Amino acid sequence: MADFNSLATEYDRLSREMADPSNIHRLQEIGEQLSSIQDKAVLAKDVLALDTQISETSVLSLDPEMAQYAADEISKLKEAKNQKLAEFNGLEQAEGSVDDKKPAIMEFRPGAGGDEAKIWSDNLKRMYMRFADENNIKYEFLDENTLLFKGKPKDPTLPQGAYGLFKWESGVHRVQRVPETESQGRIHTSTASIAVLPKVEAQEVVVRPEDLEWQFFRAGGHGGQNVNKVSTAVRLIHKPTGITTVSTQERYQERNREICLDFLRSKLWEIQEEERLSKLDATRSAAVGHGQRSEKIRTFNFPQNRVTDHRIGVSWFNLPVILEGNIAEMLRTVSVEMTTDKELRALSEDEE
Repeated sequence: MADFNSLATEYDRLSREMADPSNIHRLQEIGEQLSSIQDKAVLAKDVLALDTQISETSVLSLDPEMAQYAADEISKLKEAKNQKLAEFNGLEQAEGSVDDKKPAIMEFRPGAGGDEAKIWSDNLKRMYMRFADENNIKYEFLDENTLLFKGKPKDPTLPQGAYGLFKWESGVHRVQRVPETESQGRIHTSTASIAVLPKVEAQEVVVRPEDLEWQFFRAGGHGGQNVNKVSTAVRLIHKPTGITTVSTQERYQERNREICLDFLRSKLWEIQEEERLSKLDATRSAAVGHGQRSEKIRTFNFPQNRVTDHRIGVSWFNLPVILEGNIAEMLRTVSVEMTTDKELRALSEDEE
């Protein structure tokens, strides 16, 4: 059970610090802390106020003439309290785990289907970028096919962290449509895969310097003189696993080195997480869904104007609007259904 008194006290303390002129150099830090607890703190204060009203009204029940009135009022107050508690629990569930609050690295790769698969991969990438633009999620390119999303959406009913928001998007996304290059009007099936990883901090995954091989080269394409004529692009090879990460986006080599290390840590975290889950149970590992790049999770069917998620058996319509980034309902439904399924499987295993 949450400590509502502590939460309200912390909110009041941060509010005082925010209003103190001497803290002008810490306004951003205090503002971020205040924003992170504001919604829950307001509900906590409401619950505490209702508790006080219930306690004060209970005294009236000692008077025979006021007993019925007191009982009716207490019933209304308890109903209001239960509603506030439900809202509070909803916010806590939306926040998810510690990993869910982390920035998300999303990697888009074309699958089967040739040029159409590449176009489809780009379509998906644009869809998530459009959603981010409309929902206050910031993003940056790590390379041409990989983006880093960070922040939380403005919709409080969605998971309040980039990784929690996008983690169930990992897998193969299939499209069925008539390609622009198809002269006969035949429907083609193509695929693209998405891998979603949390951005992992340095202390969470151990990377030994002697296990790393760094390679530096000149980046091609746009970017200006420094990018094209100086070896700013970076390729990092993790010798024990063979994992290779590349960053060419930044103008300076040091920044590209940091990006490569961030991506490597996230991929090593994925391996460690899969190993941990496999030790629990193979079925449960499949349910959690980390790194399942070969699994077909969703089909975008243009002739039927339909998107279907095969894991939960739910479909959404108005496909063109969805591809323009209108995916909040889809993300919300998948998150709730997949999280519930995961919890039920875990509960079943515990009972066994």
